[in-house]
Amino acid sequence: MAGGSTAFYQMFLAEDQKAEGRAMPALRLMPGGGAPKPPEVFHAVKDEMGIPIVHGYGMTECPMICNGSPSDTDDQLAHTEGAPIEGCVVSIVDPATGADAPAGAEGEVRVAGPMLFKGYTDPTLEVGAFDDQGRFRTGDLGVMRDDGHVTLTGRLKDIIIRKGENISAAEIENILYTLPQVENAAVIGLPDPDRGERVCAVVETAAGQDPLSFDELVAACRDAGLMTQKIPEQLVVHDGPLPRNATMKILKFELRDQYAEHPWP
Repeated sequence: MAGGSTAFYQMFLAEDQKAEGRAMPALRLMPGGGAPKPPEVFHAVKDEMGIPIVHGYGMTECPMICNGSPSDTDDQLAHTEGAPIEGCVVSIVDPATGADAPAGAEGEVRVAGPMLFKGYTDPTLEVGAFDDQGRFRTGDLGVMRDDGHVTLTGRLKDIIIRKGENISAAEIENILYTLPQVENAAVIGLPDPDRGERVCAVVETAAGQDPLSFDELVAACRDAGLMTQKIPEQLVVHDGPLPRNATMKILKFELRDQYAEHPWP
């Protein structure tokens, strides 16, 4: 087994594509987590290497929340973070009302269980960290499917509010990852005097491909059935790799700072 996070899955895949035959013939499974896993990455690895990605979901405050299983279906492995692990209570809560959301509805992921941390050493971080039932507010948005698997749909802070409408960055990013021109992508909200925020797609060009054009971006979103008001108004082709932290998560706050004043019609 070998894995790590989405960036590592992509690197293993790239090595396999360069080899004659299998680059790592003993590899049977790619486990990991730590960053969103677009369904397209799962299918690319499965089609090219013949092995599944078994992704999980956790965080520093609660290291194990959900995990996939080798016995899961391709649909479950591609489109979810797996099912809650034994002992972890995962709730999907309407952030506006605090009530549990119905099955299949989006809400904030809140967790409880013996794997959950006791609290922060900095007492100022405790404010609002837990709800009145003692559940930790992860800040992640997700859906509990009928099969008991959890699909993450974005971050509360990652929601772009355009003309009063909430837009999920993850929904658009999953479309971008289907395009051969795109190696990595991040969708961010940028300040806009008319809209509040405008939707900006920042992409890293895949090796050997021409940069994605704005018209190609719009066409891909329309072909995927994305609602018109969610289609990005701005495309930035980033020079070089997208910024990441030590665990390979894309640093969207750096992109927001960098492109807040980027020229745009």
